[in-house]
Amino acid sequence: MASSFIPTDSPIHQLAGDLGANGLPYSLPIHPNLVHLTIGLFVIAVAFDIAGALYPVEKRVFRFLALPITRQGFHDVGWYNLLACAIFSFFTVAAGFFEMLLAVPLPGVTSSIGLQSMETMLWHGVGGVLILLVIIAMTVWRGYQRFVWRKDMGRQVQWLYLLVGMGMFLVIGLHGTLGAELAAEFGVHITADQLLAAGADLKEALP
Repeated sequence: MASSFIPTDSPIHQLAGDLGANGLPYSLPIHPNLVHLTIGLFVIAVAFDIAGALYPVEKRVFRFLALPITRQGFHDVGWYNLLACAIFSFFTVAAGFFEMLLAVPLPGVTSSIGLQSMETMLWHGVGGVLILLVIIAMTVWRGYQRFVWRKDMGRQVQWLYLLVGMGMFLVIGLHGTLGAELAAEFGVHITADQLLAAGADLKEALP
């Protein structure tokens, strides 16, 4: 006698019964916090390298203000922040994909730029991986500049590297807009938004 196949819930559905507030196994989403850390480290890295590249213009101001600042100091901050950014970005992307798997967007909502929730999550997920790859490539590029190509030069970074970094500011800003829409417009992992969309009274629904 042939045994009948009995389908079971996927691992994600099995996990659903153990989720707490905001639809996560922990109280608050981790991804948004790591995102801001990643962005902050990247912006500081490029900004300090820009300051180091323009040091010959700025040094009279530093001397006038009696600030003991060196060009090497700017480039050290740029390098170590970019290195930290590359490491934390892996955790940022991993947390983003995990929380996206558990996401339950509000139904029937279209974002301000005309995308549905699934489209927004796909573009945000693919964009996150591409940005991670660019950050890793820039870290390797920056490392070669620091330790090989320009190790004996005062200006430790190439102008092209700085232009790419500033271009990434725009890309990260656009990518972050998609992430903000997932929270603000689709209510992903925000219980209060979900309750308001369902017509609930937050004073009664929330403890």
